[in-house]
Amino acid sequence: MEILKKYQQLVIDRLQTFPRYKPLVASLYEPAYYALEGGKKIRPVMVLMAAEAFGTDPLKALPAALAIETFHNFTLVHDDVMDRSPIRRGRQTVYKKWDTNQAVLTGDAMLLLALRHLYLLDKELIPGALDLLTWVGLRVSEGQQLDMEFETRTDITEKEYLTMIELKTAVLLGTALKMGAFVARVSEEDQKLIYNFGRLLGLAFQIQDDYLDLYADQDVFGKKIGNDIATNKKTYLLIKALELADASTRDTLISLYTTETTDIERKIHLVSDIYNSLGIKELTEQKITEIYSQAKQALMDITDLDGHWRKVFSDFADYLMKRQK
Repeated sequence: MEILKKYQQLVIDRLQTFPRYKPLVASLYEPAYYALEGGKKIRPVMVLMAAEAFGTDPLKALPAALAIETFHNFTLVHDDVMDRSPIRRGRQTVYKKWDTNQAVLTGDAMLLLALRHLYLLDKELIPGALDLLTWVGLRVSEGQQLDMEFETRTDITEKEYLTMIELKTAVLLGTALKMGAFVARVSEEDQKLIYNFGRLLGLAFQIQDDYLDLYADQDVFGKKIGNDIATNKKTYLLIKALELADASTRDTLISLYTTETTDIERKIHLVSDIYNSLGIKELTEQKITEIYSQAKQALMDITDLDGHWRKVFSDFADYLMKRQK
């Protein structure tokens, strides 16, 4: 999408310029620059798209877009510490390249920098933008808390899982669109409607992420298939399998996820066999389609979007959901 490339480049060109602040200790920010490199810049692009769609120069929304992207990457830096993840975007994570203390401190600084970006908005917009960013920050934190609590549970329901990914992932996509609409000074109703479109798209996006980890083409996916199984991550596939399995199969699945093993390939193969026997692949595809259809309907509900922009958002959603990595 040409519009995606245009917005991505705009964000990349501005992202590594810290607003209204001359660092005294540059070494604090080197890992932040590093963390902000790469990625598709989906969330800041959504801010700019929404602002322009509702009739505002996207440059006026750029501080908000940079705030959203800096905040998002702050959460990734801290998530990698909590998960002890060594790799992100094909490179060492901040905590692995530097150390845990540096990752925690740099993440803290990135959160503050995200807030400072918002002070470059028109003055009358600053309080509302701060309210939006801090609100979504708390929601994402709640999602992370649930994710941590789920690590030791084997009785997670589908509803609980959907709540967790909504908080951890989907609300930020919704808020990115709402932030752009807010900067464009549209009605609260339109802000709510475009938020709902982004929220539903985020839910479908995350379940698709779970799906691709096991069922993507590895050559296209760019990383090892089955990593979620290898790392005992709770996904929609696992939750659904535990729900549908008989007692014996359920016990086997729980054992595979709770017993340490050095034969990771065998573990992935055994779990995959269970998923296949329960039709998890097809059920997950159905769930993605169901929620994605709801997102498309939510987009149609935004009557103040003209036909051109409704198509742009529809094409953008298709782009996200047709990805293979």
